[in-house]
Amino acid sequence: MANKKVVVAFSGGLDTSYTVMKLTQDGWDVYAACANTGGFSAEQLKTNEENAYKLGAKAYVTLDVTHEYYEKSLKYMIFGNVLRNNCYPISVSSERIFQAIAIARYAKEIGADAIAHGSTGAGNDQIRFDMTFLVMAPGVEIITLTRDKALSRKEEVDYLNEHGFFADFTKLKYSYNVGIWGTSICGGEILDPTQGLPEEAYLKHVTAKEEEAELKITFEKGEIVAVNGEKFDDKIAAIQKIEEIGASYAIGRDCNVGDTIIGIKGRVGFEAAAPKLIIEAHRLLEKSTLSKWQQYWKDQVGNWYGMFLHESQYLEPVMPDIEAMLTSSQRNVNGTAILKLRPYNFQTVGIDSPDDLTKSKLGEYGEMQHGWTAEDAKGFIKVSSTPLRVYYGMHPNEER
Repeated sequence: MANKKVVVAFSGGLDTSYTVMKLTQDGWDVYAACANTGGFSAEQLKTNEENAYKLGAKAYVTLDVTHEYYEKSLKYMIFGNVLRNNCYPISVSSERIFQAIAIARYAKEIGADAIAHGSTGAGNDQIRFDMTFLVMAPGVEIITLTRDKALSRKEEVDYLNEHGFFADFTKLKYSYNVGIWGTSICGGEILDPTQGLPEEAYLKHVTAKEEEAELKITFEKGEIVAVNGEKFDDKIAAIQKIEEIGASYAIGRDCNVGDTIIGIKGRVGFEAAAPKLIIEAHRLLEKSTLSKWQQYWKDQVGNWYGMFLHESQYLEPVMPDIEAMLTSSQRNVNGTAILKLRPYNFQTVGIDSPDDLTKSKLGEYGEMQHGWTAEDAKGFIKVSSTPLRVYYGMHPNEER
């Protein structure tokens, strides 16, 4: 009788390594699948494949969904200028959704009986994986050994060693989740709310040869098409170029405190040069190319989009509706945003756009009006003051 099939969402870390070996020992046919949304290097993927087979997997596959992640999520986070708590680009947490979707899709393709992942019971990722699997692979069993058995790192390492697998799983002071949209940093000083992260906690440091540099990002309909004049058809390559430039100035470092899906507060450090630079460049361009109410309503739906994405509601039917509004809002977001980079920080400088609304022939702010007369202005002000004059005329004692 054939063994049952289980797909393990395999990152190559301790929890998923234990899961592959334990399920193999328990008689499952294990298919190790590494869903890559841009956070794994070619070397890491090669090591993952080698280790998966050493751990007993029947098959290993890399599911590259980096461009799918951009097309179905990242570009909308740029359109919406999404920063959770006005601080944190929803980086690795948003990638988890697309990793889970890829794993569920693969499990259905091979007719798997179960899907396993290595999340603990104390974080958000368990919800992102479980919820996606429940919706996209109904009836497929979900196995979470680390969560269900409340395993310690020592127990997992000891089990692997006893069965002949040895790797460096030393628990470091900091743990990192690296992705195309930023790197999250946990542990160390993050556990103390009075402290920030020291220099050594970050993976990227100042290496720029110039003390100051100008960065120009060109957008067409809200999407990046050029970086410092170099054209990019591949949006992922454009993001990586901006990350390379910004990371050399150690830009994008911060700590975020926010509400987790499970209800407790969480604190995480991060470094995200590309997201911070792209979002602020895009926001700067929008200030000159969108109307007042376009900006207002786009900010509202962008905030909801980011919140739903973070809280594992990507599959909620309202998300395509929000994406449609965000896409429509970008029809005139064309031009180049200019930023000035310095070690550890940057500033917005200006924009050059054919759709710049500040170039209106009706007037220059604070200088000269061309579209109305002085009498028009006085009439406008008088009419605008009518509700206040009515109220305070009836309630003169409430004057401030």
